[in-house]
Amino acid sequence: MDSCELKLRHIIILVIALVTPQLLQAQDECGDECKTNTNFAAVVNAPVNPTAQVAGTGWGLVAGTGFNFNRRNSVIGEFMWNRIYPLDGALQPLKAALQSSDLSGNSNLYALTGNFRFELRGWLLGTYFIGGGGWYSRNTNLSKEVTSGTGTICTSAWLWWGFTCTSGTVTAGQTEKGSSSNAFGGNAGIGFTVRVGKPPYRLYSEARYHYAPAKSISTQVIAIASGIRF
Repeated sequence: MDSCELKLRHIIILVIALVTPQLLQAQDECGDECKTNTNFAAVVNAPVNPTAQVAGTGWGLVAGTGFNFNRRNSVIGEFMWNRIYPLDGALQPLKAALQSSDLSGNSNLYALTGNFRFELRGWLLGTYFIGGGGWYSRNTNLSKEVTSGTGTICTSAWLWWGFTCTSGTVTAGQTEKGSSSNAFGGNAGIGFTVRVGKPPYRLYSEARYHYAPAKSISTQVIAIASGIRF
């Protein structure tokens, strides 16, 4: 984990720790008629093609806050972080080039999005549709520098870690230990809620498809979140 990523996580944790008590106190007073909304959740992400060709299931966190126009319509700003782990096959060509099996790697997906939520809420159970868009940043990290050789066939594995290809082969002489790709993307999904305690507290679970046209290989994952809303 690099120092920038560690600092970012510490900042997020600090903000949540400072803001949550005030939000909880305010929400206790307005019940189901609150004008603001907040959510925190753990996330399991399942990549879909073409991301699924090189990445497996990962995990992460999501937090958001927004404004309720009424009981059905809301806007939410969210920050999501996902740790994505590579499939074994995504590292094999690089291990061969390095002539060593001592190589590991991972990827981090950050998303800052604005979303609209339409909700049908009963006293106990509810369902909602959510969608929006924003900024997506995908960062890949290798444990060691890898240099590409000559005549190497271009595959998704090389592209995922930031290498470029020319005429079907990996461009020779490239040295990579990490790469980043930033793009505007979108998301859409469905969720379900159940009341816990007094209004407006609800547990929620949702599945949301995220797409961002990152360079070389687009980012496409289904993020399954489970957490609390109020």
